[in-house]
Amino acid sequence: MIPVTAHLALDERDLEERFIRASGPGGQNVNKVSTAVELRFQLNGYTEMAEDVRARLGRLAGRRLTLDGEIVIRADEHRTQDRNRAEALARLVDLVEQATHRPKPRVKTKVPRAVKQKRLEGKARRSDVKSKRGKVRDHD
Repeated sequence: MIPVTAHLALDERDLEERFIRASGPGGQNVNKVSTAVELRFQLNGYTEMAEDVRARLGRLAGRRLTLDGEIVIRADEHRTQDRNRAEALARLVDLVEQATHRPKPRVKTKVPRAVKQKRLEGKARRSDVKSKRGKVRDHD
């Protein structure tokens, strides 16, 4: 089990790892050894997670979520499989941990009447100043 929070852990059997050839650093080694990791986590089939957390995780995953409901994380920054595997797993755990935080609901606020009045008075003053800049007119 991979701990995410005090109440949630991911089962290693639900993760699928594939090793693929990576681009980037490695010299000639990059053409011979499959060091990049593609970590797959089946979101739809995972029942240990609350429904609201699963929905938030799907939104947070964005383009990493496939049409089949699978989260795919690719890591190829490092030269070794072990470091790339640890990086991919850390990213998945971080993503799931972010999804466990319930967003704080937005509370609408009302603009006080005094603030509205002050704004309108300021606009009136500015309008008066600008109107006095024009040509001088004779008033009968």
